[in-house]
Amino acid sequence: MAILEVQNICKRFQQNEVLKGISFSLEEGQVLSVIGSSGSGKTTLLRCITGLETADSGKISVGGRVTFDSSRTEKLTKAEKRENQLCTGLVFQSFNLFPQYTVLRNVALAKELLVKETCRAEKCGKAERKARLAKVPEEAVRILESVGLSDKLDSYPCELSGGQQQRVAIARALMLSPKVLCFDEPTSALDPEITGEVLAVIRKLAKEGRTMLIVTHEMGFAREVSGEVIFMHDGVIGEQGTPEEIFDHPKTTRLQEFLSAALRA
Repeated sequence: MAILEVQNICKRFQQNEVLKGISFSLEEGQVLSVIGSSGSGKTTLLRCITGLETADSGKISVGGRVTFDSSRTEKLTKAEKRENQLCTGLVFQSFNLFPQYTVLRNVALAKELLVKETCRAEKCGKAERKARLAKVPEEAVRILESVGLSDKLDSYPCELSGGQQQRVAIARALMLSPKVLCFDEPTSALDPEITGEVLAVIRKLAKEGRTMLIVTHEMGFAREVSGEVIFMHDGVIGEQGTPEEIFDHPKTTRLQEFLSAALRA
């Protein structure tokens, strides 16, 4: 069953047409990696899917919920926007942690705000609100333990390595239980010697059956963890297939050139 459906997504920045009719689907529990040269539209595609950018045309559905439809004329309500945002989680390449908060607070904050908003909408009593909020730090601790950071709960981002910060960012995204977990070059800001610890967490999530969309420049990792790979070039999907089809039997000259350059790097 397709949990993510992207249909004919186009996006332009002034005169620059970045996405030129992108269409694909992602099955529940599948890992899909997106590869391609810088400027091919990978990050813009991810930002459109997660709602950080608004596509010019097309349609996006997550878990059966239409999160973007250019043919819709009426504005989204605040509640609809919130529900759409909760469908996907995004892990940025630059971590984007709050420097003034501890690791535990960074991970728990968004969930606490969501609980408060939900309680207001449902007109919960004080006791119910307090009980729901009390569960949030407990959940945050469990998720931080799952990414190997149980000993860093009270640390601040400046006290962590890049790999540890990225694992905090992954834990934060997991707190809201997104239907699709998205990664934008999750290791590009890391030193080579600590890249492995972040990739190990993503491998673990893949084995757990998490649905993930990963923009990456790590060709070996994409080949290992993905069920399917998309190669983007100049705003379009140049090729799409299994890791074996993409890496062992590239059909187009452009993909052959890209892989040759990537393997030399």
